[in-house]
Amino acid sequence: MAIKLALLVVFFGIMLAVGIHCRRHATDVNGFVLGGRSVGAWLTAFAYGTSYFSAVIFVGYAGQFGWRFGVASTWIGLGNAFLGSLLAWVVLGRRTRLMSQHLDSATMPEFFGKRFGSRGLKIGASIIVFIFLIPYTASLYNGLSRLFGMAFNIDYTLCIILMAALTCVYVVAGGYMATAINDFIQGLIMLGGIVVVVLAVLNENGGFMAAMDALARVEDTSVTTTPGAFTSFFGPKPLELLGVVILTSLGTWGLPQMVQKFYAIRSEKAIHKGAVISTLFAVVVAGGCYFLGGFGRLYGDRVNVAADGYDAIIPAMLENLSPLLIGIVVILVLSASMSTLSSLVMASSSTLTLDLLKDNVVKDMDEKKQVLTMRGLIVVFIAISVVIAIVQHKSNITFIAQLMGVSWGALAGAFLAPFLYGLYWKRTTRAAVWVSFLFGAGVMTLNLFCPSIFPSILQSPINCGAFAMLAGLVLVPLVSLITPRPERELTESAFACYEAKVVVPVKRSLGD
Repeated sequence: MAIKLALLVVFFGIMLAVGIHCRRHATDVNGFVLGGRSVGAWLTAFAYGTSYFSAVIFVGYAGQFGWRFGVASTWIGLGNAFLGSLLAWVVLGRRTRLMSQHLDSATMPEFFGKRFGSRGLKIGASIIVFIFLIPYTASLYNGLSRLFGMAFNIDYTLCIILMAALTCVYVVAGGYMATAINDFIQGLIMLGGIVVVVLAVLNENGGFMAAMDALARVEDTSVTTTPGAFTSFFGPKPLELLGVVILTSLGTWGLPQMVQKFYAIRSEKAIHKGAVISTLFAVVVAGGCYFLGGFGRLYGDRVNVAADGYDAIIPAMLENLSPLLIGIVVILVLSASMSTLSSLVMASSSTLTLDLLKDNVVKDMDEKKQVLTMRGLIVVFIAISVVIAIVQHKSNITFIAQLMGVSWGALAGAFLAPFLYGLYWKRTTRAAVWVSFLFGAGVMTLNLFCPSIFPSILQSPINCGAFAMLAGLVLVPLVSLITPRPERELTESAFACYEAKVVVPVKRSLGD
């Protein structure tokens, strides 16, 4: 216990020290929300990766999909790395940085408002962000509480209040820069921690080959009658596996807290370097998490999935490790959760302040008031997420993957297609953006409250979220082609940022 507590104290001390140190970077809106648009490759790449992967991945998704697909769930981690990280940086990174700066937008709703010349789009997008980031934020605590309960045997409520309070302090104090630096530190912990944990679990089962042999002998006729299915290349249910890969990989392209990382990156060189770093980070962290979860069925005698849910699988795999390793695991998941929580509340507070309150509710809101409002809203949003997490835990409403699936599906279903086409296609219309907003958010809301009206394959929020994203990619160009063209002056002004000359067009190089 002394070892585990010492690790926690040191970890929390470093996080708070960084927040206090970064106060000087958070005196105006640009500094507080975007770090002055001068964040380098390593910090941006780690901020992207640590915002991507949280306790939702490590405890919820790794446990659930490792149990369902076996070691084939590793494909989810690889999809996260190459589709959710590498391709996202290549396709979105440079254009997002250029157009967001050209339009002077600090948030995704503000981007929609200025890119399509619509105040209504900005307000609508900010409402969607506010509503659907809440279930995702609340889901972070549940996975963490499982591990804290295993390691320290402390009350769930105390656990989440402690984590929330510490995250709140360093984000309120240092803004985006404090979040980015702490994300880098937390990312290093995640990289080392996941490698150590995977090796320890394999060693506990006699090594890699012995663990694979034991997993190949596991039978579950309710899932498949194929021998060795849980060690096969694509697992027992390849199509369901593909749906999870799409949701968890392509979904990041439309998540405000992820895309906003590109707004702040410093230079062309940083974009290229950041793409490589974030991809390697995802291979190790996401690939390692899902690979670890793939061996969950070897612990079927320790966990009752029907009674305790999928979230109990990973804690059961780790409970017999040494105190030092358990301490490392707790810090690993704490790092993942705090980094994601800080990213979510930054996105929520900046969106509500800049896109909803400023000029609409509060007139003449100067920079000082904007920063103060964002700091206040960070406290409010973290408090709301804590209350929801406690209520959800005590009423046992649902488990982690459902909460995250609804959130990711609604946000990415609403935003992915219009954001992507908005960066690349001048013909994208305001009406098409509205259709995507309403379809993505509407479908996932119906799926949450009335899942029975959907075909069986879409009753899962995971599959439904993937469907909403893919449907948006079809709906936006279709609606754009049958609705009046956008104003030429508006689109030419937005796309002019790509044509400024350095040695080559700026769409090929930021010119640094």
